[in-house]
Amino acid sequence: MEIRSSCRRRAIHPMSIELKKEEVADIIPSLQRYFREELETELSEMRAKFLLDYFLKEIAPFAYNRGVSDAENYFRARAEDLPATCFEDALTYWVKKKK
Repeated sequence: MEIRSSCRRRAIHPMSIELKKEEVADIIPSLQRYFREELETELSEMRAKFLLDYFLKEIAPFAYNRGVSDAENYFRARAEDLPATCFEDALTYWVKKKK
């Protein structure tokens, strides 16, 4: 999945998520099956593609933004913990030598 977006907090330009042809080819039958089995509605390939485009433009940014936020929080927590885990005392030669 290719994602084009600005890394700033609020992108000036809307994000565009583009799937590979192979991914679309895998998703379309799944959408059609979902509509057939769960909603008892037949969905043509063209309508499934329109629905997928809608999901990518309207709904996918929520998941994308949540993922970015989760990753930011994860790395921020790890960065805050760096001094505790990656700190080495200086000038300890003589302290160790006295023992």
